[in-house]
Amino acid sequence: MNIEPVSTPVRAPVSAGATWTNDRVAQLRSSIAAGLTCSQIADQIGVTRNAVIGKMHRLGLAPGRRPATAKPRVRAAPTHARGPQTRVARILRALAAGSNVIPFQSASEAPPVESAQRCSLLDLTGSRCRWPLSDPGKADFGFCGNDALPGLSYCAGHARIAYRLPSGRRA
Repeated sequence: MNIEPVSTPVRAPVSAGATWTNDRVAQLRSSIAAGLTCSQIADQIGVTRNAVIGKMHRLGLAPGRRPATAKPRVRAAPTHARGPQTRVARILRALAAGSNVIPFQSASEAPPVESAQRCSLLDLTGSRCRWPLSDPGKADFGFCGNDALPGLSYCAGHARIAYRLPSGRRA
C-alpha cells in the first residue's frame, strides 16, 4: 500500500520590506472585485493574509461590501415606540394598570390581601399569583392564586408588597 504525502500549497515568498505600492493597491482592488479570498490575494501580491486584511480595512474595502466612503444605508424607524425596559419601569406600568393599586411606604403599611383562590403548587398556573402563604413545612402551605398582573408573578395586592420603589423614588 503506497501512501502519498499530502501536498501543501506553495505560497509566494513574503518579502521582509514589502510596502504597499500603487501597483499593489491596484492589484488588491482588482482582486477584491474579482471575488478572491484574502489568502488568494496574499499569495498573488506576495504579502501575508493579515497584511491584506489590514490594508483592506484602512482603504475601507471589504469583499462583497461597498467602500467606507459610500453612502451608508438608513434603517427604517421602528413602527412602535418602545418604553423603558427596566425592571422598575415594568413593575410600575403593571402596578399602574391595576385600578386598586395604592403605593405604600413600607410593607407593614399594606393591608392584608384576601387570597380567596388559595391553591397548591400543582394547581398554580402562569396567570395566578405565586405569593406563598404560610410556611412550606406546614400542612396549610399554599399560594395566593388570585389573578396575577400582566407581566408579573403576583396579584395587585402582593405586588404592592413585593415591589416597592427605592426610598428616594416613592410617590
